[in-house]
Amino acid sequence: MRIDKFLWAVRFYKTRNMAANAIKKGHVRINGVVAKPSKEVFGGDRLEIRKNQINYRILVLNTPESRVGAKLVPQYIKDQTPKEAFERLELLKLAKNYYRKKGTGRPTKKDRRDLDEFLE
Repeated sequence: MRIDKFLWAVRFYKTRNMAANAIKKGHVRINGVVAKPSKEVFGGDRLEIRKNQINYRILVLNTPESRVGAKLVPQYIKDQTPKEAFERLELLKLAKNYYRKKGTGRPTKKDRRDLDEFLE
């Protein structure tokens, strides 16, 4: 099965086009080699996928005939991503939220004056 179709079938990407674009950008490796969308995937292959600032490591157990339900995905892939990657993502999210709430926009004049006063 093609790698773009496989990633779509096991619900790693929402559409096959999104999967193909990620592969073209070099975000997907098969057994350590950068893949093309037409590359075939077989059971036993190891995939490295860069998505949402996380490097996922996936072991292909089997290839499905077509797109499978979410409950059936563990029959086809085994996620071997280290837990530290997810913890690091949580820390990045917390660091971004510390300075300014999302959606509050650019600093006001009062914010700038307070900052200038603090720095002096």
